[in-house]
Amino acid sequence: MNALRSRAIRLLARREHTRAELARKLAAYGTEEEINAVITDLQACHLQSDARFAESYVRAQAARLGTLRLRHDMLTKGLDRELVESHLAIADMPDDLARARSLWDRKFATVPADAKEWAHQARFLQARGFASDTIRRLLKNPLVKEGLPPGEDDA
Repeated sequence: MNALRSRAIRLLARREHTRAELARKLAAYGTEEEINAVITDLQACHLQSDARFAESYVRAQAARLGTLRLRHDMLTKGLDRELVESHLAIADMPDDLARARSLWDRKFATVPADAKEWAHQARFLQARGFASDTIRRLLKNPLVKEGLPPGEDDA
């Protein structure tokens, strides 16, 4: 049991893990009951927290992923849907269009010349979890910042 706890603490020392991730990584080293007891003990000591994982994941990934991808990734990692939705709602991050524009600026920064290039840029943004209406709005007029008339761009 102490070896299992030590292994779990070493994993948590590297980065935050969800309860499900930690259980999966410890599965080869103990029984399900032992693993659940260790993780419950770690949660009681505030060494493991799904809420803390969700907060750090959103903070780390929000600049390069859309809301759809953030939601999907966190659910895949075993977080509760209500926890995911609450952290996405309270996260201090720009809207999807602003984040997509920032990512697009870093990757492309040139208006798509033809349909093939438009599709390439759209696929890039879609793979990062941005909604199709956000992608269309961005690629329709990518050099116009939201809320500014054309030609009064601050970049």
